[in-house]
Amino acid sequence: MKLNKKQGLFLKHTIEYWQQQGTITPEVANDLNNSFSIRSFDWERLAKYSFWISMICAVIAIAAITLDEWLMAILEQLFLSSKIIPCLIFAAVAAAFYAFAYHRRKTKPLHQFSNEAIIFAGVLSTAASVAYFGQAIDTGSGHFSLLFLLSTAIYAALAFWFPSKLIWVFSLLSLGSWFGTETGYMSGWGAYYLGMNYPLRFVLFGGVLIGLSLLFKHHIRFTDFAHSTYVMGLLYLFIALWILSIFGNYGDLYSWYNVKQYELLHWGILFGFIALIAIVYGLKHDDATSRGFGITFLFINLYTKYFEFFWGGMHKAIFFILLAVSFWWIGRHAEKLWNLEFLPAQSQMKKDHPVE
Repeated sequence: MKLNKKQGLFLKHTIEYWQQQGTITPEVANDLNNSFSIRSFDWERLAKYSFWISMICAVIAIAAITLDEWLMAILEQLFLSSKIIPCLIFAAVAAAFYAFAYHRRKTKPLHQFSNEAIIFAGVLSTAASVAYFGQAIDTGSGHFSLLFLLSTAIYAALAFWFPSKLIWVFSLLSLGSWFGTETGYMSGWGAYYLGMNYPLRFVLFGGVLIGLSLLFKHHIRFTDFAHSTYVMGLLYLFIALWILSIFGNYGDLYSWYNVKQYELLHWGILFGFIALIAIVYGLKHDDATSRGFGITFLFINLYTKYFEFFWGGMHKAIFFILLAVSFWWIGRHAEKLWNLEFLPAQSQMKKDHPVE
């Protein structure tokens, strides 16, 4: 079995620890060490990053085409007669990409990253097809949120058909776009819907996605998409909380300018409290995703509040000293809890398996 450097070193240190504690004999430890090897170069990661860069460059190329007046003039002449023609063309291109990706998944299942890149091309073609379809049937009502709902349905169906976590992520992105534009349309494109501005709405939206991800874990048909839904829910939730901690539940810049900074402090406290809940939940249930989001956005919240309140009036060293002391206190408290839990078990292990 070949492992990357991080996995290999972790497994090697674990085997050494088991041997030192007497859990396994030196012969078993030697057999375990010989059962795997460490790759000198992580080709898998290089392949992943290469395809990511390739897809990003493809998006940039498409954006460059739209900004080129000469190319856009040619495209407009080709598609001037009817918007339904480019809609059908992009739909056919998307279908071809999906069919090709489906075939490659059957014949070359190990080429995971190139297969996902082909699926991504299909996703972009689908988005273009839906956009032209919207222009073809446009009545001037401004209810374009229905196009995002259509995209969500298409992507969700394709995600289950493949199945593909990548397409499922795009269905959740489309669902978020639909939620934002639909609530905006229902409020007459005002700042508030049911008394909530956009960030506050997406706090609730992210919470709903997190709840759905927990339900998905208990249903076989949705298990493959549970983690993707969980990550997207946390992303929606924490980004919305961050924006909410800065602007509060205000709908225009004029109202926000006239508000004292301390009047928004409770939103920052809420943001920090939810980040701490995510960290504690991640530590308690060994959930690296929740723990990572909580730690990352807790620091973002602290730095944001620092720039809001103390950048001009407090010396930079004092602020970071206070941060250092507070996190040292947290670390000491966590260390005590770790000692209470881990050291007795370690002592018992030494008694049960004395090292000769």
